[in-house]
Amino acid sequence: LSRDDRGDARRAAMSAPAGASRPKAVLIDLDGTLLDTAADLAAAANGMLAGLGLPPCSVEQVGTYVGKGIERLVERVLTGSLEGRIEGPRRDEQLLPALRLFEACYAEYSGRHATLYPGVDAGLRAFAAAGLPMACVTNKPRAHALPLLEQFALRPYFQAVVGGDDVPRKKPAPDALLAASRALGIPASAALMIGDSANDVAAARAADCPVWCVGYGYREGLPVEALGADRICRDLIEASRLALGGVHAKAH
Repeated sequence: LSRDDRGDARRAAMSAPAGASRPKAVLIDLDGTLLDTAADLAAAANGMLAGLGLPPCSVEQVGTYVGKGIERLVERVLTGSLEGRIEGPRRDEQLLPALRLFEACYAEYSGRHATLYPGVDAGLRAFAAAGLPMACVTNKPRAHALPLLEQFALRPYFQAVVGGDDVPRKKPAPDALLAASRALGIPASAALMIGDSANDVAAARAADCPVWCVGYGYREGLPVEALGADRICRDLIEASRLALGGVHAKAH
């Protein structure tokens, strides 16, 4: 953590005036918000494609496919399209072997090329210093999410981690946000969701939870302004400064 980032974290943690409105907890997405994992996902996708005798795809292309869980990612990679779906009576016959191959490849490549986005550690430090409980809420299966959080020394920040396989329905359904809020002992409406995608915004809306988006990440080709978030923040440092400074969770 740089000297500037440490200073940002301290200022954000100390900037809230007495009685200012602030969230009681923070729920944060993983892929595209905390970590840039597109290169790992692309490596796994290309390992799957090679195993199926198909041509590779680029990291940039895979980045646009992220956001709806692994099954949808694999379907998009196989069809080469954001909207592509495998239809018909032989769908499972085509999709299930590809999914198994992708999972095996991702177990090998996960964390190899992933990087921490700038400002993440300083922002999380600021929230923690202010005593706000945090939960990581991701569509990634728990078995993949926890090792990544450990690898980048992020796990201690979170009092709860909710993976896509921990709830009946993944984001954009509200299940994961509601589960995370219960684990933190607060209603979802008292938390602040921070994410990067339309999935995060839709899940927060369904959970009656305020939602902010960072200006980077995976948006399935959409501009960040089109996501419908209550506020757009440059990074987690800015998000922590605004939230801890008493800025209302919903934009005015």
